[in-house]
Amino acid sequence: MKVLVAGGAGYIGSVTAVRFAEEGHEVVVLDDLRNGHADAAGDLPLVDLPISRAGEVLDETFDLVVHLAADALVGESVEQPEKYWANNLGEGLALLDAMRAHGVGKIIFSSTCATYGQPETLPITEDTPTRPVNAYGMTKLAFDHALSSYAVAHDLAAVSFRYFNVVGAYAGRTERHEVETHLVPNLLKGAAGQTFTIFGTDFPTPDGTAIRDYVHVVDLADAHLAALAVLEPGVHHIINLGSGGGYSVREVLDAVQEVTGHTIAVEEAPPRPGDPAELVADASKAKTLIGWEPTRSLKQAIADAWEARDA
Repeated sequence: MKVLVAGGAGYIGSVTAVRFAEEGHEVVVLDDLRNGHADAAGDLPLVDLPISRAGEVLDETFDLVVHLAADALVGESVEQPEKYWANNLGEGLALLDAMRAHGVGKIIFSSTCATYGQPETLPITEDTPTRPVNAYGMTKLAFDHALSSYAVAHDLAAVSFRYFNVVGAYAGRTERHEVETHLVPNLLKGAAGQTFTIFGTDFPTPDGTAIRDYVHVVDLADAHLAALAVLEPGVHHIINLGSGGGYSVREVLDAVQEVTGHTIAVEEAPPRPGDPAELVADASKAKTLIGWEPTRSLKQAIADAWEARDA
């Protein structure tokens, strides 16, 4: 199968692109390198263009697009919603139109649990009401809706994966964000000597810190391979990808200290606006529909990320 991986020079995208190549697929990476890194593409062919210009790359030889390109900073999306609507939705729609123009009828999309906002009940299923509270979640949800309508109108075969918290590393590919907001990379900086800040210590959780669901990036990438079996013209599947369990910030802090052998200096700060107390996936649909469930632990993910950081 010939696959265009949009955003394939980013963290999750590069691991996904490598896993597709390892499984024998012909992979082309499309990335304008605003958020990605050219070296993450490795030996795979890399086209340095925005996804709005995917029509210059796609042709009738492609079978599938894996779409992971996005701006993904929640705080920035609140301050600059126009950037997120233009890039995450506007450029995504241009990608869909390029697919139609070149007869490429299959897509796997990187959506997010941010589409659910602050859910009233846990764990979060695919039937949980979608009430995003920021432009990042709104634009991802809008593209999910676009996929549903394109599936009906144009026989598009689509899968949207709603990721929970992605951690770990693979083949030297790890998180390298210019502005790092994710917990594990910041804790690893703490293990390397920086002070780590806990935002919020009085949430209604057992230890007062926020709880999140973590899934290893390789497990996540492998879900995209498993989704190939359910891509069906005219059908759009929406599937949660998570572990089905949660860890608090303090629990992840303890795990990082145990794995790295370093004590982390900690300071406490008020919670960030809009931070839910707990987000945990019900990933049973992924197991039932595509036969997927995560196999790698949080500690393995931390160890892999720590090793990649030092590489």
